[in-house]
Amino acid sequence: MSRHNRITAYIHMDAIRHNFQVMKGNLLEGVKMVAVIKTDGYGHGAVPIAQMLEPYDYIWGYAVAAVSEARQLREAGLFKPILVLGYTFSEDYVWMAENGVRPTIFTAEMARQFAEAAETASAQVPAADASACTSFCTHDGKESKYSADECRHFPVHLAVDTGMSRIGVADTPEGLNTALEIAHTKTLTLEGVFTHFARADETDKSAALDQMTRFAAFCDRLEENGVHGFLRHCSNSAGILELPEANMDMVRAGITVYGIYPSEEMDREKNRLHPVMELKSHVVYVKTIPAGTPVSYGGTFVTEHETEVATIPVGYGDGYPRSLSNKGSVLIHGKRARILGRVCMDQFMVDVTGMGVQVLDEVTLMGKDGDDEITVDELGALSGRFPYEFVCDVGKRVPRVYCE
Repeated sequence: MSRHNRITAYIHMDAIRHNFQVMKGNLLEGVKMVAVIKTDGYGHGAVPIAQMLEPYDYIWGYAVAAVSEARQLREAGLFKPILVLGYTFSEDYVWMAENGVRPTIFTAEMARQFAEAAETASAQVPAADASACTSFCTHDGKESKYSADECRHFPVHLAVDTGMSRIGVADTPEGLNTALEIAHTKTLTLEGVFTHFARADETDKSAALDQMTRFAAFCDRLEENGVHGFLRHCSNSAGILELPEANMDMVRAGITVYGIYPSEEMDREKNRLHPVMELKSHVVYVKTIPAGTPVSYGGTFVTEHETEVATIPVGYGDGYPRSLSNKGSVLIHGKRARILGRVCMDQFMVDVTGMGVQVLDEVTLMGKDGDDEITVDELGALSGRFPYEFVCDVGKRVPRVYCE
């Protein structure tokens, strides 16, 4: 029996490999892939996943949302490029320059500040001492360590807003002027240009195709103005699966890495993903209570007849939603046991009448048991949580066990 008896998140690494092969099958030869492992790998564990992916040639690198996430990867010894998709703050720029962490930039002022940071980082290394350079630089598509002079070309990615209305230069003449100013900033190399789809996970792809067309036109205008050699990327998970024409030089694989479809509108027969996370617990107490007995806080459930009740040592403190109160169920012995009353911070109760349940019997909160399965989509629908949100919110006190 595992020592993690209270609750365990089992992360199936073979499922991640399968999901990447499914996505890779939709790409033309030579298209690079970025593994999006922000929010600790959507709750699955960024470092172990990156460590598994590090040897794969078709994985260009990793995308995160914050510099703190990039630091975690570098401290763990991960060497591939890291792209920070969100805004970065000036106090982190020198460290980013020293460690090959690519910023997303979208103003001339950000470009100027990054350029100064790159100068500062390279000035700290004697030009003749290549071994002393701690920068992770791109030369001929390979990451390596180079001399201070070679490390002065700091790779950045430009965000273009084509319909998300979040960050990025607008695809307008004014936005193009800003992009050109960024591209021509001394010591910077425009390694990539990207946009983000807002509606690629819908059956109707017209909005996504419009964004793709606008993005392609903007990139063409950059080329016409003398900016060349950058990676174009706009496909997210939905684009990878259902918009092959949008899979340009590189794609960003996010939620599909973890076996979760971007929306209910996606075609699940064409691209069979495998769920990566299972949540398991154990029964810690079984009792029989008479009719008319309230269960849990507030007495929102009262038994109508004699009922066998099992206590599960999991709650919203672990990320198991309180909104599953009186709605959700778990699997024990391959059968459904419905939640009685409110989910507490650390425990909740289920009806196991007639199921022969005993203390320490395994409980499946999410995943398969016998012929039945509780999916993240089901839990998300019942709890009012988006499936992405559900797995991201599985708490830090829930140990992750990585298995095949």
